[in-house]
Amino acid sequence: MPFLGQDWRSPGWSWIKTEDGWKRCDAWSQELEGENSQCDIGHGIILNSEDEEIFSNEEHEYASKKRKKDHFRNDTNTQCFYRENWIYVHKESTRERHGYCTLGEAFNRLDFSSAIQDIRRFNYVVRLLQLIAKSQLTSLSGVAQKNYFNILDKIVQKVLGDHQNPRLIKDLLQDLSSTLCILIRGVGKSVLVGNINIWICRLETVLRWQQQLQNLQMTEQVDSGLTLSDLPVHMLSNILHRFSDGWDIVTLGQVTPTLFALSEDRQLWKKLCQYHFGEKQFCRHLILSEKGHVEWKLMYFALQKHYPTKEQYGDTLHFCRHCSILFWKDSGHPCTAADPDSCFTPVSPQHFIDLFKY
Repeated sequence: MPFLGQDWRSPGWSWIKTEDGWKRCDAWSQELEGENSQCDIGHGIILNSEDEEIFSNEEHEYASKKRKKDHFRNDTNTQCFYRENWIYVHKESTRERHGYCTLGEAFNRLDFSSAIQDIRRFNYVVRLLQLIAKSQLTSLSGVAQKNYFNILDKIVQKVLGDHQNPRLIKDLLQDLSSTLCILIRGVGKSVLVGNINIWICRLETVLRWQQQLQNLQMTEQVDSGLTLSDLPVHMLSNILHRFSDGWDIVTLGQVTPTLFALSEDRQLWKKLCQYHFGEKQFCRHLILSEKGHVEWKLMYFALQKHYPTKEQYGDTLHFCRHCSILFWKDSGHPCTAADPDSCFTPVSPQHFIDLFKY
């Protein structure tokens, strides 16, 4: 494939020798000639005799060339999705690489479509989509926005099918619908990629997804085997202590009276508060009961409104400082460092977005 850039190291055009001399050979010209011969409509079919006199041969040739270029451009734009386990993140132009990697490009090239099928990566991708919806949606290119909503559609259909993690998706759609409403109402104040009707259609789609999740009914599973209620109390308590999200504890406590009693344990909420927040934050939002005891459960939800909580994910993206490569931890990448593990840094969803701010 010839190098079409304006770089001084360009190998130049490709040429072929014919009977009439040397002629430049374009890599895609023959394909366009063949495809356009099928869809090319002669101007004599659409124009009458008077119009043909006005429509000169030169104008027809120009229109034909323009149509070929537009066809080639549109055909190129359709190839927009990648499934790569790692990408090189370049932040400035060098003699070897021109331009820089944007958030939209990274979002398109990394394999997020398959990542949502992995239970370890699902929460990570959902959180990343939520952060993009809050602040970075308009910075995505048209291709990246299309990829964003395609992945979101797969997530919603997955949740509707397996009834898992509906609360996370409801929060994501709520933030996304709020952002879309602000963008549509303030059209003209910010640059929107695409027609305004496309954004209205996207908002309608999000509202439809919200309605579907609102009407989602959890079917009771009939299983004659061992259930959660059959486990000893100390094992149920250990399970609750493994949770890092207070809402998960509250939800599980609604299953049985035993789990409800365990979910109200003061020590459970105290450890949860100590895990996410510091002593200074406790002093600013201290909540005491009538008997003078600290209400750790109420404190957790009060602190959650003012401070970010720690995020836990089964698998995350990692960044190699030696190679400047972003990759999934399980997949790895071809690192050239002597001690690769010392160069790896976990990338949180917020760090992923900050990585592409220039």
